[in-house]
Amino acid sequence: MKEFQIETAQNVTIQQNAASIVDRMWAYLIDSAIIFAYLIMSILLLVALDLDFGDAWAVYLIVSLPAFLYYVLLETFWNGQTVGKHLIKIKVVKLDGSKPGFGNYFVRWILRIVDVVITSGGLAVLVILLKGNGQRLGDIAAGTTVVSLKRKITLSDTILRDIDPGYIPKYSQVTLFSDSEMQTIKNLYDEAKKNGNHNIIVILNKRVTEVMQVEPVEKPMAFINTVIKDYNYYTQKM
Repeated sequence: MKEFQIETAQNVTIQQNAASIVDRMWAYLIDSAIIFAYLIMSILLLVALDLDFGDAWAVYLIVSLPAFLYYVLLETFWNGQTVGKHLIKIKVVKLDGSKPGFGNYFVRWILRIVDVVITSGGLAVLVILLKGNGQRLGDIAAGTTVVSLKRKITLSDTILRDIDPGYIPKYSQVTLFSDSEMQTIKNLYDEAKKNGNHNIIVILNKRVTEVMQVEPVEKPMAFINTVIKDYNYYTQKM
């Protein structure tokens, strides 16, 4: 999975992992199997009803409509996911960090004809490999991409932070917190920063300053970041 940056409307830069070609192909195969099974069942139903050809054709067009609109409907009402995407843990997002709307999903769906249907997916694979951020032609036109929701466990997921040798801490009161409390603070901070949720940062800032009984000069986001670094400094020195 290749990482790329998204700049949110709140000017917060977050990292995203572009969904791999393999994950997207698996999701496509799952969705295709579902659509195929639905169409087969529709045909069997029409055969069982024993309708004349004219009526059967009209009914088939109606019952096959969900299969035809499968991608655009599910992605619109299931937050950028289809059954295949949900199982493989990938989803459609906008490049600016905001949630895609129906227009974005519709453009992706229309250009699927060129990306996937006509070229058997070859053009989509080629463009995705060239772009490097998970975009096929439909995504480029819609301003979207497909990202992986699979969480990679790294050192940054723990309480540990790299501290420069010459780092000077500002708040000795951070030692009032336990490791588990600081881990909670860090998790809330990282998640809020990732999602551009400034309200969470403000609430967290208020609670931390109350416990530490300090009046920080930094803005909430910078203050919480300093608290985490200071805690690492003092605990690593012990």
